[in-house]
This record gives sequence, structure tokens and C-alpha cells, in this order.
Amino acid sequence: MSRLFVRFHNITFTYPSAVAPLFCGLSLHLPCGFSGVVGANGVGKTTLLRLATRHLTADAGTIETPARTVYCPQRTDDVPDRFEQLLGAQTKSAWSIREMLRIQSDWLNRWATLSHGERKRAQIATALWLEPDVLAVDEPTNHLDALARQIVGAALRSFRGVGLLVSHDRELLDSLCTQCVFIDPPDVTVRPGGVTKGAEAARLEQQTAQRQHEQSKRACEKVRREAIRREELARQAQSRRSKRGLAIKDHDAREKKDRARVSGKDGVGGKLRRQLRGQLAHAQDRAETTRVKKQYEVGIWLPGSTSKRNTLLELPAGSLALGEHRQLAYPDLTIRPTDRIALTGANGSGKSTLVRHLLARLEVPPGQLTCVPQEIDAGRSREMLDQVRRLAKDRLGHLMTIVSRLGSRPDRLLASDEPSPGETRKLLLAMGMLSAPHIIIMDEPTNHMDLPSIEALETALADCPCALLLVSHDRRFLEPLTHATWHIAANSDHPDTFTLGIR
Repeated sequence: MSRLFVRFHNITFTYPSAVAPLFCGLSLHLPCGFSGVVGANGVGKTTLLRLATRHLTADAGTIETPARTVYCPQRTDDVPDRFEQLLGAQTKSAWSIREMLRIQSDWLNRWATLSHGERKRAQIATALWLEPDVLAVDEPTNHLDALARQIVGAALRSFRGVGLLVSHDRELLDSLCTQCVFIDPPDVTVRPGGVTKGAEAARLEQQTAQRQHEQSKRACEKVRREAIRREELARQAQSRRSKRGLAIKDHDAREKKDRARVSGKDGVGGKLRRQLRGQLAHAQDRAETTRVKKQYEVGIWLPGSTSKRNTLLELPAGSLALGEHRQLAYPDLTIRPTDRIALTGANGSGKSTLVRHLLARLEVPPGQLTCVPQEIDAGRSREMLDQVRRLAKDRLGHLMTIVSRLGSRPDRLLASDEPSPGETRKLLLAMGMLSAPHIIIMDEPTNHMDLPSIEALETALADCPCALLLVSHDRRFLEPLTHATWHIAANSDHPDTFTLGIR
């Protein structure tokens, strides 16, 4: 098993709609154990995983990879291939995996009502049961509550092949990965250790490159100033040697010019000038070759507005069906124009179902409601991108400014065939912000988002004047943004019955 590896040799890959390659001359060695794949939304993390597992073919170069590969995508819309066989298998490994990831026997029959967190566990369970040599996992902790994160982390640690992990979960990357692949186009850099160690190394590299660049610029400027001074010396020397303007009979002055030419002293400026030309060219080359990555500014104020209504929602107590034999009971619910509410609860407790129920009963004009659901399927993502491309130039510019300040590069996004799930969420949020909404509802807002984007989103939502309803397992994200919590918990006497409490 230790001889397993994935190796990229001088890989070039370009999407059909793109004007430039996503990867060019990429060479990588991925050994046994997990390698983290880190980078901003849209830089090619998922593409790298799909190349390694033969779901995509490179334009040039070769990829050495074992025969048995499995790719676990970010999206959880579809039932995993062979999940039905896993549920029916009676082998020791199948029993062990089902128990480890707490897979229930009826999940296939009620797939449509499963939470995305439960679907993700089913996806990973199926992948591990297939015993691949290469396992590529894209955002495995999206949608997962704290307990499910522990379960999935333990399951991935049991894998003994070549693992590739795309995640914004720093704890998982640090605990699971022996190296991380940092993608920052046009560069792809492998650094040892988890993401925290690798990010610190990258920060120090950037500081060193910046320092060297500044030193090279100062040295270049010093040589340039000296070259100008010596140009002036040479000009003065030429003037001293010239007999132009002297009277023909001014023999003393002409003799002085001749002595200056013979001594060569007035030619020193010209000689030094020629030396400085070479030094200046060398200094300029050194400054140009000390490359510093461009830093893009993130963070933006989101232009929401406060509704003039007294309430945006008044819903009397009731209950919701969550599938066969499962119920969610809720008390009287009210949302006011400045409320900031966190909706929390375990996977499968009915959070997304409750959000859909609330959306149909909000007293908000359709144009002033921004809702970002937990998942947006691939077809809807492509439709949104086509819609964005058709916008008038001024609105497109405004929209792309918001997307850029949320951490994605507009040129790459507009050139893509299909936006990544993280970019899709930014697009949907940005489109909603154009109308200054009265309320923003986001179901798992940090899913699929890279770390700088999460920080930018948190800052933007903190300053937005409208109401917020945020559904998330990320307590660190919720705490500074919300003032009230609606928490769904299972009833101890009836595990299939859940109750919403307000605190």
C-alpha cells in the first residue's frame, strides 16, 4: 500500500469556455496519506481532484494514478452509486462502515427527506466500502453538525490509500493531512503539514518576497539616480572638451581644451556613465524577477435596508411533517425588521424544512428577500451564470464588485462553464443585494466558502441593516452576528419528534 501514489507530469488543462489554461505545466507528487487541497473558490481545487480520479482528462502531460479511484463530490443531490449495495451487503466491512458512519437501513427509501449532512455521510460510507486506492473527497464536513464532523473525521482517518481532501475545515485539514497543495494561480505549491503550518509558511514566503522586491526597487532607484548624475558629469565633460564658440585667435582657451583631452580627466564622467548603464540594467532585471503575488482586497458593505413594517413574520404555533412518522413542533414565531436569528439543531431535525415553511409566509416584497439555500444544483448554477452574463454593463459591474470583495475573481467566474458551489453562493447573495433586501436568509452560509470569503461575509453581514436568519452549525460564525437562537432538539421520549425552542 505504501507504494501507492498519484503523480502529475507537466499537466495542462483548459476548460472549453476559458480563454486561458487553469493549469499549465503542473507537476505534483501525492503520496499515501491525505493531502489537503487549499485555495480560493474557483481556482481549480475540484478540477485537481477530478483529474486525479480520471473524471477529467488533461490537455497535455500525463497523470500516473492507481486503477481504483473514487471521487466524492461537493454536491449531495444524487444517491451515490452502489449505496443500495452497501445497505444490503452482509460482509464485516459493510457492517463496520454502516455502524461507524451511523447509516440507517431506510435512508435509500427516504433519500428526498434526508438532510444534506446525512447524505454526505452516505456518500463517504459508500466510497470507503468500495476500498479505493485513491479517495478524493470534496468538502466532507459541509452540512455536518459537531457529532457528525467527529464521525466523518474518524472514518476518513481509517483510510489507508492516497487521499485528496478539499475543505475549509481547518481542524480537519490539520489533523488529517501530511501535506497541503496550495493553489494560487498561476502557482501550485506543496507544503508539508496541515493548513495552519502551510499557511504560515506561505505568509513568511510572501513577506520575504515583498522585502526582496522592495530592496530591489530601492537598489534600482539608487543606481538610476547615480546614472542621471553621471550623465550630467558626462555632459559637462563634453562641454569642457568642445571648442565650439571659442574665438579662432583665443589660443589660451583652445590650449586648455587640448590639455583636457590629452589628460582624459574630463572623460571620466562618460566612462562611469557607460558602467552605470550595465548596473542599471542588472538592477532592473533583479527587481522584475522578484515576483510578489498581487493581493486582492476583500470585505464589502452589503446594501440592505430596514423594513418599515412592524413585523416581517407572525406565525402561530403548529407542526411540520419531516417524513414518515417524524414531526417538528414549533411555538408562535415572530421576525421583526431588525431581528438577527440563529437557527440551530442536529442534522435531520428539520431546519431546512422549517425555512421553506417560513419563506412561504414572510410578509416581504419578493424583490426585497434574499435567500441562499443550503444547496444549489448544477443546472440552477449554470442558469444563474447565464443570467448574470446577460446583465446590463453597470449592473454587471456592481454585481462583480460584490463577488470580488467576497473573495472570487470575476474574470475566472465569468469564463467558467459552471461556477463552483462557493461561487454560486456568492453570486446568489450578490444578486439579492442589488435590491437592498429587508431580510437575508442563509442556510449553512459557510458551506463551500473558502476561509477569506467566510471572514469577508461575516464582516459584511455584521454591518448590514436588514433582518437576518442564519442556519448554521458554525457557532463561531453565528455568535457575533445573531442576538436570538431558535434551537431544534429531539424529544427524549419520542426520538422522531422534534421541538423548536426560543432563547
